[in-house]
Amino acid sequence: MTGNLSKNEIFSSVDAAWFHMNTPTNLALITGFITFDTVLDFELLRATIENRLLIQKRFRQRVKEDNQFPLLPAWEFDPNFNIDNHLSRISLPEPCNDQELQKLISDQMSYPFELNKPLWQFQFVDNYYQGSALVCRIHHCVADGLGLVQVLLSICDEEAGSSWPAKLEIDAKETQLSPLAEFLRPVVKAAMVTQHTLRKAELMAQQSLATLTSPSRLIETTSEARNVVWALGKLVLLPPDKRTLFRGQCGTNKKVVWSADINLDEIKNIGYRMGGTVNDILLSALTGALRRYLEEHGENAVGLNIRAVIPVNLRSPDDVDLLGNRFGLVYLTLPVGVRDPIKRLVILKRRMNVIKNSPESIVAFGILEVTGLSPQIIQDIIGYIFGMKGSVVVTNVPGPPAPLYLAGGKIDTIMFWVPTPGYLSLGISIISYSGKVLLGVLADEAVIVDPQYILRNFHEEFEYLKAWGHPPTINPLND
Repeated sequence: MTGNLSKNEIFSSVDAAWFHMNTPTNLALITGFITFDTVLDFELLRATIENRLLIQKRFRQRVKEDNQFPLLPAWEFDPNFNIDNHLSRISLPEPCNDQELQKLISDQMSYPFELNKPLWQFQFVDNYYQGSALVCRIHHCVADGLGLVQVLLSICDEEAGSSWPAKLEIDAKETQLSPLAEFLRPVVKAAMVTQHTLRKAELMAQQSLATLTSPSRLIETTSEARNVVWALGKLVLLPPDKRTLFRGQCGTNKKVVWSADINLDEIKNIGYRMGGTVNDILLSALTGALRRYLEEHGENAVGLNIRAVIPVNLRSPDDVDLLGNRFGLVYLTLPVGVRDPIKRLVILKRRMNVIKNSPESIVAFGILEVTGLSPQIIQDIIGYIFGMKGSVVVTNVPGPPAPLYLAGGKIDTIMFWVPTPGYLSLGISIISYSGKVLLGVLADEAVIVDPQYILRNFHEEFEYLKAWGHPPTINPLND
């Protein structure tokens, strides 16, 4: 490895906010796994990670609390870096199935990273069914969901083959880009907001601190300025979400589960017949699953609405290769109390359209910037207040559309879970990969009795949507 390792790099304020968002009951970690039908060669996997992942400097850097910048930590290169501290090989107990892998990942959810080392960890599971798995944990301050898809691509191949990865010279001052960046770019581009919105996002993100501390700097006699002020007021003044079985005092024990594969073309077909997007269909089925969970556990859900906290990507296609965090948050009101799945779909679509046309996510990004520049006690208060405004985190990340290969093995499944900051007890993750979609549930064991209920109900609601033809004409205001 080459390059000057002495220069430290100050955190961005948003990354600092995520670094300080750790609590014992909700660690700010992104956890995921990759499965393979075959058992990978561990030494080949190790060499692949060492020679491809480590060219990205964040994976050789640790956090240093800098006395000169007490509110913003710094990245510094770990002088004692050893890949063996971050990559290990383990075996599951019999019967080496989904349940045992779920137990392993759930247990890992409660263990924080050592801050004197880079904030990531991979565990190679050599006996998942007849194949293997790779369990990955990365701190959220390193990257957001799209950034971590880039991490995945940086160590993968587009074609089968188990050739030994060539050693690459590492420039410690710059993060080199993934060789598969161009492969990901059209996928991310299709999932993004329009270029016009991105240009506004860039402007507002740069001025977000000034906007929040002195709104007059951006207030002009335009509808855009009024929309920004309206969005800021909505986020700040939004009351706490309704108290349901999804809200409670979190503990340290978490549980993760994931769904069976869902064919992406099948979801698109349902959306085509019903006039909705893939996200609309999945959110409708999920909302119905949450209603069923409440009713099965004795809570009346009639007329109930709860809020989902949804990350919204603010990256442009030119930013897809970069790590760090570049997303805002919006609150989507889920019509949990609407039993009719078609009416529920129409209501959700209308509410999503309102959010898409507002600058809420950009304003929320600005709030995160301010949060990262605040003392820890202020960050805790802000995190608590904004956590109280929602009941569930729902995130959707577009993965690679074609199969990928890692260390000579074809990737069969990709799944991940984002953290649930602000003392939220439930997180839902959706990811697409190679023509299929998976839904994962992260639940706090002290609050959610059994997340398998949610998965089972999700599949039942999805099958119900599949059985419908063209929806009847519905007035979405009658909710």
